[in-house]
Amino acid sequence: MNYNRVVCFDLEMCCWNENGVGTTGEIIEIGLAEIALDQQEIVKRAQYYVKPEKDEISLFCSQLTGITPRKIEKQGRSLENVIQSMTKNFGSTKKIYASWGRDDLILKQECEAKNIACPIGEFINLATLFRIQQRMKNKRIGHRDAQESLGLGWEGRQHSGYVDAFNLAKLALKIL
Repeated sequence: MNYNRVVCFDLEMCCWNENGVGTTGEIIEIGLAEIALDQQEIVKRAQYYVKPEKDEISLFCSQLTGITPRKIEKQGRSLENVIQSMTKNFGSTKKIYASWGRDDLILKQECEAKNIACPIGEFINLATLFRIQQRMKNKRIGHRDAQESLGLGWEGRQHSGYVDAFNLAKLALKIL
């Protein structure tokens, strides 16, 4: 296990908002940003678009994430192919993965449902770590608000896996 490197990742999924109720489906984007703790810097970034097998990308989802059906048609690949690229470029269970919330469970569940080996072994939920450090107990806080509360500016469009993973890596460098 490489305890000096942490791969921050963020998932975007197919999503719908019907009568004020939000639901999600298959993964359509995985954003990653790897940090080197000894150098205190982001050393690698990647963005992968995933073609959903069953779900359609709604207008609501496109407006929220900026991911359109056309973008997925042109740049999307199967989840299995994306996982292979992630493993090749970021390593698999030899690295620690981190997200804001339990994106690891979402990825594991979808990989299991599609008979794909999930690359995540060791995992850190940075939202829980942040709440512990800030003595927030049961109060929840969003990623962007947490980051800004530490004086770290947000860069880019929120709800882009690539952008969110980058911002999460900045936050991780501050709290790990």
